[in-house]
Amino acid sequence: MAYAIISLGGKQYRVQEGERLLVDRLPTEEGKTFHPEVLMLGGDGKFELAPKSKVTVRVVGSPLGEKIRIGKYRPKSGYRRHTGFRAKLSQIEIESIGGAAKRSAPAKKEAAEPAKQEAPAKQEAEAAPDKLPRGYAEMTIADINEKIGRWSPEQVEAALEYERAHAKRKGALAALEAKEKD
Repeated sequence: MAYAIISLGGKQYRVQEGERLLVDRLPTEEGKTFHPEVLMLGGDGKFELAPKSKVTVRVVGSPLGEKIRIGKYRPKSGYRRHTGFRAKLSQIEIESIGGAAKRSAPAKKEAAEPAKQEAPAKQEAEAAPDKLPRGYAEMTIADINEKIGRWSPEQVEAALEYERAHAKRKGALAALEAKEKD
């Protein structure tokens, strides 16, 4: 079960998809969506601090909280004062957790490179998925470290090329380069 820890209004909330929460009033209008700051993503025994993924939140309503009564009293003097308030809240619904972060910078770099360099890179990228281990793109760094001992040298080389071209995960690169030297 995937979950995220988000920060809203100086408070942190642990949320899951489809969950509804009452939080302090937000400046976002009812029916609109926004992306709060994501502090951590987790699930299935794994977690990621400071992820690049987004959490999409929709504001469902803006109710008032329960009435809070405050009373002051001083004995033997007849002093009694009563006041109270109802907190202004926003009800939010978590629409989605995760999703790919926008990567506009690498696309601009690829467009700036000459066409001569793109053609060999495309041919290598098309040939690499055949040699990649099954489900490699969805593997975490821990999965890669665990399964790398069973891969053939061609699979390790294809995974290394894939990491350098696409994911650029430091932990995966280090593990693959260490395996390649063996």
